[in-house]
Amino acid sequence: MPAWIWLSGAVLLSIAEAMGAEFVLLMLGGGALAAGGVALFAPDLLWLQLLAFALTSLLLVVGARPYLLKRFNRTPTLQTGAGALIGGKATVVSTVDADGGQVKIGGEVWSAVGMDGHRPLTPGTPVTVVEVRGATAVVIWGP
Repeated sequence: MPAWIWLSGAVLLSIAEAMGAEFVLLMLGGGALAAGGVALFAPDLLWLQLLAFALTSLLLVVGARPYLLKRFNRTPTLQTGAGALIGGKATVVSTVDADGGQVKIGGEVWSAVGMDGHRPLTPGTPVTVVEVRGATAVVIWGP
């Protein structure tokens, strides 16, 4: 009978974990599962069941939980503002060289400069934004 109590506890803790997603209850459920396994073979040794529960839970919280948190709580980085333009495509509107020019990025016209030492870019040329300096896009030739 004690094994069923431990196994029921493991199932309930695992279900409750679905509401929190902090992986603590899941680790305790793993400890209850281990205690249930011990209870199958030693139903009269409650101290051994409690020891198995405590040690397994502790090992799971210390060992597995940090990995699971890192693995499942990754937040994607969303680029906003000028940083979102880097790597984006643009089209030259007026000739762009090291001194200046204009490009169209996503329907907006931006001031632009070419990379030092690169040839001037003529209107209609597809370019890539490699840097943003204030309100000026630094571009290179190529899509």
